[in-house]
Amino acid sequence: MLQRLWSLLLLPALASAGPKVDAGRAARLVYPAPESPPAICTVDDLRCLLSTRFAKNPTAQGVVLELYDQYGDVVGVEEDHFMNGGFRGTLHIVPAWPMGPGDLKHLQWVLGLRRELTAFEAAMNAKSAAPIRYRHRAIAWKFLRSVKRRTPSAYASNWEVGYNLDGSLNTSQTAVRDLLVHEIFHLNDQTHDGWSLRTLAPIVTSIFARCKTDVACLTPYAPTTLKVRGGTYYAFQPNNGNMASEYAAELATRFFLEQRAAMRSERFAPRPFKCMTPENARAWRALSDEFFGGVDLTPECK
Repeated sequence: MLQRLWSLLLLPALASAGPKVDAGRAARLVYPAPESPPAICTVDDLRCLLSTRFAKNPTAQGVVLELYDQYGDVVGVEEDHFMNGGFRGTLHIVPAWPMGPGDLKHLQWVLGLRRELTAFEAAMNAKSAAPIRYRHRAIAWKFLRSVKRRTPSAYASNWEVGYNLDGSLNTSQTAVRDLLVHEIFHLNDQTHDGWSLRTLAPIVTSIFARCKTDVACLTPYAPTTLKVRGGTYYAFQPNNGNMASEYAAELATRFFLEQRAAMRSERFAPRPFKCMTPENARAWRALSDEFFGGVDLTPECK
């Protein structure tokens, strides 16, 4: 019992290190208007706010507090609004607390991702002589549903991630992991002054000029197998924001998966992405140099 109490005293100190979610913004996500935070909590006591919000669901509360204590993350809800979804059309987004039947798994999948990214970060740091410039902590998670739709599954901006409890891609730990690695890279890309637009746009533009939306032509250049229903590879889907940005996030997902396999001494099939085309190799090296100190744990191309 004493050991448990001591660990609880230490946990808030973990969240205090490194970047933080702005307390005022976090309070509005956890207790959105017209609600007011409970009197027992000060506005900047995020652990108290999270604990009271999720008090009626102790299992969910435990996951939410672990996300905050270990990673500085805050779980709240999105605002009711209409979104321009590009090729998806206009979407009505509504707030949704992850506490209903069947919702707990989504919190657990987010926590699983945090643990995997921590192991990934440690492995890259161990091999790098230069600073790792990739952040995955202190994220505000905004849970939502889209009215009569299942898209988007997630989106990200300004160190906040919108997560759709009914998202078409949010069906398993693996699918959610890959989706959120994609979204968290968008956050890093933004922090690096739109790195993808400055660095990868020429590569992506040349590939798209050659292939357009032809799946067979794009296959060697597509970082992942994710496709838009009735469209093409997600990395090259028109009317989906900036193509270089989406390609970069898919490239980051593939980079993570291949580094993860190398860490586990596993073979990533069918072959390393960087070895498939010269364009892939240039994009891969640029990503590694910008965000991971030049570290690449995958084998050299034969």
